[in-house]
Amino acid sequence: MTTRNDLQKLLTWLSPAFPVGAFAWSAGLEAAIVGGTVHDRASTQQWVEGNLTHGSLRTDAILFAHAHREAADPPALQGLADLCLALTPARERHDETTVTGASFAKAAKAWPTPVLASLPDPCPYPIAVGAVAAGHAIDIESGLLAYLTAAVHSQVSVAVRLVPIGQSDGLAIMAALEPAIASTAALCQHAALDDIGSVAYAADIAQMTHETLTTRVFRS
Repeated sequence: MTTRNDLQKLLTWLSPAFPVGAFAWSAGLEAAIVGGTVHDRASTQQWVEGNLTHGSLRTDAILFAHAHREAADPPALQGLADLCLALTPARERHDETTVTGASFAKAAKAWPTPVLASLPDPCPYPIAVGAVAAGHAIDIESGLLAYLTAAVHSQVSVAVRLVPIGQSDGLAIMAALEPAIASTAALCQHAALDDIGSVAYAADIAQMTHETLTTRVFRS
């Protein structure tokens, strides 16, 4: 059960104002926009939902859940971190998850928990957030719901700025994806590591392509 204090922490940790630098990364979406694959409200929603239900966001959610359960076991967290990094399809994606993970762990020291000393180095972002949430006894589904909501909002924000689709369309996408976010959070909290698998090939290719762009706004 999510308490008032739990909600406060999640709202703070996953706010755009929390200093992890998430605004600097697009997870390949910038390349998809430049290539014309994502060009309006419909294509933005399709891209983000595909990544949520069949791509890296789903993978991250499963790893988040396992990090939450294994937060008191440093070797297990190390194994999850190694798996997460092995699954990253591009160098920039590797940088994105390790840089934001390190920034999250550093900023989260304002909320002390022994789990922080157990985090691997480097520590991917979903591993860091999942473990620290467990360290503060925040329930797994609430943590996943907040994590995925913030990730989707970050992706939509990229499209609002670069397509551009405008604030109204961006908000409409966020509202439309709420059921998919909730469903993914509910499913991933019980998923086994063997359930990890991605068929979001276009997103993976976009992440690889991004580093070849002549002009880039985002780091990934």
